Amino acid sequence: MAGRTERTRREFLSRAAMLTGGAAVSPALALGAGEAAPDLAVVTGESPKTLAQKAVEALGGMKRFVSRGDVVVIKPNIGWERAPEMGSNTNPDVVVALIEMAFAAGAKEIRIFDRTVQNPQKCYELSGIPEAAKKAGAKVLAQTELTPVDLTIKDGVYLKKSSVYKEALECDCYINVPVAKHHVRSMLTMAMKNHMGITADDRGKVWHAQLDQSLADFASAFKPKLTVLDAYRIMPRNGPRGGNAADVELAKKCIAGVNQVSVDAYGATLFGKKPEEIKHIALAAGMGLGEIDLSKVRIAEIKA
Repeated sequence: MAGRTERTRREFLSRAAMLTGGAAVSPALALGAGEAAPDLAVVTGESPKTLAQKAVEALGGMKRFVSRGDVVVIKPNIGWERAPEMGSNTNPDVVVALIEMAFAAGAKEIRIFDRTVQNPQKCYELSGIPEAAKKAGAKVLAQTELTPVDLTIKDGVYLKKSSVYKEALECDCYINVPVAKHHVRSMLTMAMKNHMGITADDRGKVWHAQLDQSLADFASAFKPKLTVLDAYRIMPRNGPRGGNAADVELAKKCIAGVNQVSVDAYGATLFGKKPEEIKHIALAAGMGLGEIDLSKVRIAEIKA
């Protein structure tokens, strides 16, 4: 049985590798007739945009997540007054790739927004995301245009409710697009941590009082249809703001998956960490929110 399982895994990865380079191969051909998509797609290459495209293709394509007429939210990290090369915010090319794929899948409207940490106008401008997103046809919302509503977190251990922007809740498809970084409080900031950009809570007073549990609690109530982790540039130190080129390393990867906890679990390995070493990831797994034992996760590793 073990030999058969390993042979099946090799066959699966071989088919997934068909997605790399040259003309795109349809997901059905790449995965094989009737074969389920991987849990995670990990793509390595030179173009952030291509990495995102290939990662979503490997999961079955954007039509798996977006239907014709859908209102789609694509939520990047735009929290810092930093240019793209500083790795503090999500790469604009990754955002554009997702916008283009969502429109091709039939999205009626695509909205981009974030609650920034530093000056909203400067963060938006320096990130390069709004300009690129608007050119791609998306609607960019300022924080002042967002409306908070209450979200009950029935399974929360510490965080029992949150004031969440209704624009994040009232959409047909929510796509989480974090960037992989070190964080001084939570060790790492990736998928689950990126949700702090859709809450109007007093983050310092409420969330930071028990940050790791808050992240896990919120993830129990808020589950994106798709998570795409931008790991083209990662920040292994001095996060989450950074600001020095020495704080940035080129990992040249993109990780996509349906389960945000598993995405974070893989993301931890990019920093030489085991998933269980990152407290909020371990807590989320303990709450049954996702698999963090990567030996149990079907991973398609692809070169683009």
